[in-house]
Amino acid sequence: MEAQPAGAPVASAFLEAVGQVTAAVEAGAGLPEVARSIARALESSVVVVDASGSVLAVAAASPADERAVLTSGEVTELRAGGEVVGEMRHRARAEPPPPALVRWLATLLALEVERARAPERASEAAVAGFLHDLLDRKVSDIENIVARGKEMGVDLEGGASVIVARAHPHAPEEGDWRARVLSIVDRGARGVSTRSLAAAVELTGRPGNHDGEMLVIVPGDDAAVAGRVAEAVRRELEANLASYSIAVALSRPARNPADIHRAGSEAMLAANVAEAQGTQLLSFEDTGAYRLLLPAMSEDPAELRRFHDETVAPLVAYDEQYDTELVKTLESFLDADGNVARTAGTLFTHRHTIRYRLERVRELTGLDVGSTDGRERLGLGLKAMRVLGIAAPRGPGAEPGTEAGRVPREEPDRP
Repeated sequence: MEAQPAGAPVASAFLEAVGQVTAAVEAGAGLPEVARSIARALESSVVVVDASGSVLAVAAASPADERAVLTSGEVTELRAGGEVVGEMRHRARAEPPPPALVRWLATLLALEVERARAPERASEAAVAGFLHDLLDRKVSDIENIVARGKEMGVDLEGGASVIVARAHPHAPEEGDWRARVLSIVDRGARGVSTRSLAAAVELTGRPGNHDGEMLVIVPGDDAAVAGRVAEAVRRELEANLASYSIAVALSRPARNPADIHRAGSEAMLAANVAEAQGTQLLSFEDTGAYRLLLPAMSEDPAELRRFHDETVAPLVAYDEQYDTELVKTLESFLDADGNVARTAGTLFTHRHTIRYRLERVRELTGLDVGSTDGRERLGLGLKAMRVLGIAAPRGPGAEPGTEAGRVPREEPDRP
């Protein structure tokens, strides 16, 4: 067999690296994903900045690593059409990458940056004010919506989709962590759709935990584009906020500008459900029966809360006071179609304990899980709890029969 030239493995690795980055560019994966593919190819941490010095994409191991790349990383100019469009800053994790590979990938990156560049954006405060007025229906006339959108640099004549992104730190954070979340959400969205608008918007009277919440407007009625934006936002949050809980939710496209406020309500409902279920990405269309509760959440959340208070609220209060798991048991029981044995298997708990807990549910709520009406009302109460963004207690069970978490040996049922 003919021996390969000494430089063949190096050339092969070079071409493979270029091929991976080229594939990301051709697939339209967006600037953040292209930056990550370059980081893998160079075995380096990478930060992409535009000509004004604003960070466009980050592929780093931590915030400290990102700062190190920005302050002391190798700098490569990004040129497209003879114009400097930004810089690629990188710091090798092991051996420095070949200069030729750096230059080649920088050329591909420059083309992606040039494609992603957009006109000057409006100020963050102006965008936040516009989105607040739009979703709170303070501006509802189509002509005014379109005119104000153009002031922000976006065309909403064809409608838009709304994305809600939430990130909550698991431990106290120093500094303005919400500003960092917004920056990550913004660059994730604009990496796919340069016309997207992102802002931290405080909407009063909306159910849910809105601390660390960001809103994104994706112009147009293309659901596929909005889906890619939502996935890009989720991916950026996951990659950059390892110690945070994350929930990203997507509305259906509102083809009429006057209906964008409805899309905002859809995204918020989906975000509440996603947080309750521990799901990172959820579209309104995938919320199932929760969709039926949208009018109540949007128009009369007080009535929805009253229904919650009349059904499962006593269970939530009991769990919080006694560190039990009545809500979790009820959820699992209903998911198991009322089968006690399957519920016990799901919760790794004795069947006698499940029956004891369900009896406590009946005593506290006055609703019997053995009846169709009782199950329906309790099931709707749980859905109301999730739509309202009320978190269920998640402590370990301590009722009689659990024996400090040890599951008793179960005797076979006797006929």
